[in-house]
Amino acid sequence: MMIEITPSLRIDERQVQIDFVRASGPGGQNVNKVATAAQLRFDVRGSSLPEDVRARLIRLAGNRMTTEGVLLIEAKRFRTQEQNRADALNRFAELVRKALVPPKPRKRTKPTAASKAERLQTKKKRGDIKRHRTKSFDLD
Repeated sequence: MMIEITPSLRIDERQVQIDFVRASGPGGQNVNKVATAAQLRFDVRGSSLPEDVRARLIRLAGNRMTTEGVLLIEAKRFRTQEQNRADALNRFAELVRKALVPPKPRKRTKPTAASKAERLQTKKKRGDIKRHRTKSFDLD
């Protein structure tokens, strides 16, 4: 089965590993007995994603990325495994979609003549203020 990220990009579900663990926090006896939290693991470095997308995904993942290059997403919002599994897959797909968008190239701009003149005027004014700070002593 394939996970559809975009109509043109699909990831084989065998590349994604989902384990169920016990969720932390409040919930009474149910939280102590049932493993409902889903942990999604995806090996980014060994994936079939293009190199530039991989690099952006690693940067976007932040502290969800392990030192081995595995993306770890934990979903524990819901009380059932099915809902948490779907939540983890949705969050994973959204993260990959964000990584697919290349950053907009920065256009270099030049300061305007007016802003250059204003800057020099401010520097001159500031220098005058500092120059007039010294105390002058009269030797009468």
